Amino acid sequence: MKILYGMQRPDEGEIRINGSAAGFHTPADAIAAGIGMVHQHFMLADNLTVLENVVLGSEPRRGGIALDFAAARSRIKEISDAYGLGIQPDVAVEDLGVGDRQRVEILKVLYRGARILILDEPTAVLVPHEVDELFDNLRGLVSQGLTILFISHKLDEVLRVADAITVIRRGTTVATVDPKEVTARRLAELMVGSELPSPETRESTVTDVVALSVRDLTVRTPDGRAVVDGVSFDIHKGEVLGIAGVEGNGQAELVEAIMGMRPCTVASMTLDGTDIASWSTLRRRADGIGYIPEDRHRHGLLLESPLWENRILGHQTRRPNIKGIWIDRAGARADTRRIVEEYDVRTPGIDVDAAALSGGNQQKLIVGREMSGDPVLLIASHPTRGVDVGAQAAIWDHLRTARAAGLAVLLISADLDELIGLSDSLKVILRGRIVADVDPANVTPEQLGSAMTGAGEGA
Repeated sequence: MKILYGMQRPDEGEIRINGSAAGFHTPADAIAAGIGMVHQHFMLADNLTVLENVVLGSEPRRGGIALDFAAARSRIKEISDAYGLGIQPDVAVEDLGVGDRQRVEILKVLYRGARILILDEPTAVLVPHEVDELFDNLRGLVSQGLTILFISHKLDEVLRVADAITVIRRGTTVATVDPKEVTARRLAELMVGSELPSPETRESTVTDVVALSVRDLTVRTPDGRAVVDGVSFDIHKGEVLGIAGVEGNGQAELVEAIMGMRPCTVASMTLDGTDIASWSTLRRRADGIGYIPEDRHRHGLLLESPLWENRILGHQTRRPNIKGIWIDRAGARADTRRIVEEYDVRTPGIDVDAAALSGGNQQKLIVGREMSGDPVLLIASHPTRGVDVGAQAAIWDHLRTARAAGLAVLLISADLDELIGLSDSLKVILRGRIVADVDPANVTPEQLGSAMTGAGEGA
């Protein structure tokens, strides 16, 4: 993917576009060649409008000096109408839902003249009806003559949308297949050499002992708006409590409040029976809260630091990372080797920078780190986002094993199958409020997605 977009040069071989060799070496060269990239993590500035985000770096000029916003606005409307994107140029990005943000990303590359679109995990944060809308948009783009490279680990979606499927394993093409002639199970076997994994948890391990209790938690913005509004719940030892919601409905703020990273008001918050409402993030971590953040690059890793230093992050006050008041390099390095082996982190060694690992291996390193030290509670925010089928199955197995050993897990995920399969109980959050309690044994992804958007409240 990086090679296709000019972010990395190939050791050998070539890329051909319309039969001709394409010799680009930077993203600017790729854009000039008509290739556009829609990244897995949205590359948008929330405080700017759609128009400002779209033209950023390609601002139209009038008279060589002034920005010609009228021309840009007209062009954006023209593209949006032509491809059925339904985007309004003067809306602030921070006011858009996840599906609309995805369409803005597509609009950005179309505005720059892309005829070949690379979409990296484009459905990772979408609920089912948003996925359907995206696929309708993609079919419209293809009908207009555009070419789309759809990169995804969600095999059912690949089968729905692709005209041809190329399977890559460990950097090598292992098969090219017709989606009409292959099953998801066969694709999984080609990808990882095993059957398609399932998140389903069959046996309950829920105990009567409450690990985390939260009562009437509220988080407000600086202007006083409640983004989390009076949320209460208990998580028992051996239980996975899933929180389902369209992104932007308070999940991130709820997690940060529990971690002590964001100010909140709360009637009570207890961990293992002890009130932690006034504790610092460091103390909460030291007393048994593990944290898998939703954005591993921003909050989970130091990308330019070696793996053994990343092992220490958030655990710098606990063994094996310290000896007395000093960092224990030998202890941290030895435990990093254990994590690499136990969690199958594929790396040449522990002195490799985290940036050199694939997303799946980065995530397995974080999971291993956060499950070390016998935590009381694990907050797992999108634990398998953007990882391959093999890494996803491994992370599910680790969560199930830890749950069986008595770990309490708060699970936030945009993968509804994952939420339904792993959770012992499910709550739906909408506009900062818990609006429904759902039985994972009886709900479908479609029903859950409906409840998340308010259409199926009380499902």
